[in-house]
Amino acid sequence: MPSQAEAAPRPRRLRRWFRWLLALPFLFALASILQVATLRFIDPPFSAFMMIRQLEAWGSGDFGFRLAHDWRDLDEISPNVPVALVASEDQNFAEHFGFDLKAIEKARKNNERGRKVRGGSTISQQTAKNLFLWSGRSWVRKGIEAWYTVLIEAMWPKSRIIEVYANIAEFGDGVYGAQAAARTYYRKDASRLGAAEAARMAAVLPNPKRYSIAKPGAYVQRRAGAIQRQMRYIGGDGYLKQIE
Repeated sequence: MPSQAEAAPRPRRLRRWFRWLLALPFLFALASILQVATLRFIDPPFSAFMMIRQLEAWGSGDFGFRLAHDWRDLDEISPNVPVALVASEDQNFAEHFGFDLKAIEKARKNNERGRKVRGGSTISQQTAKNLFLWSGRSWVRKGIEAWYTVLIEAMWPKSRIIEVYANIAEFGDGVYGAQAAARTYYRKDASRLGAAEAARMAAVLPNPKRYSIAKPGAYVQRRAGAIQRQMRYIGGDGYLKQIE
C-alpha cells in the first residue's frame, strides 16, 4: 500500500487538472478573440479548409497537389464578385448581425415539408466555418461556428467579411478565392470579371466539387441567370456602398 506521503500529492494533482479543465473555455475564448482581432487587419495566408484539403491530398499520396490561391484586396476584385456572392447566398447580408433568422425559419419549413434541403447559413457563418473550422454537422462544430460568427460580426466591418469570404471560398477542387478562380476558369484577373462570369462562380457554391464553372450544366446556367437578376435587384455595384 502507498504511504501517506506518496498518496498526498494525488488530490493536489487532481485539483490542478480540474483547474486546467475549468480554464480551457476561457483560454479558448481569449485565443479566438485575439485571432479574430488580428485577422481584422492581417490577411490570412490560408484557411482551415485549405489546410485540410492539402493534408487530404498528401494523405492519399498525391504529393504533387497544389492549392490555387492568390489573395486580392476587395478594391482589386471586380465589384461583380461580392455582389454575386450576396445575391446568391445572403441577400440580407447588410442588415443582419451574423444570423439570418428569417432564412433559418424558411429553411426549417422547407425541410419539414420534405422539399430539397436548404441551408440558412449567412456569409458571416460561411466565413467563420471556412476560415477557422472543418466541414460537418456536429453540434460542437456548429456551436464553435456560432461563436466565431459573433466575433467576426462584432470586430469586422461588413466589407472585411465579404473581402475575406471572396478570398477563401472554394470555387473548384483546390481552387480558393476569386483571383484563383478567375485565372483558372476565365484566364483573366479578378478585377476584370463581368457580371455573368461572377454569377457563374457564385452559382457553384456551396458545392464546387459537384458543379463546375468550366463546364456549367443546366442547373448552374439557370442558377447563374437567377443570380444575375438578383444582382440587379439588390442594386448592382451600388449595393457595396451599404457595406462600406
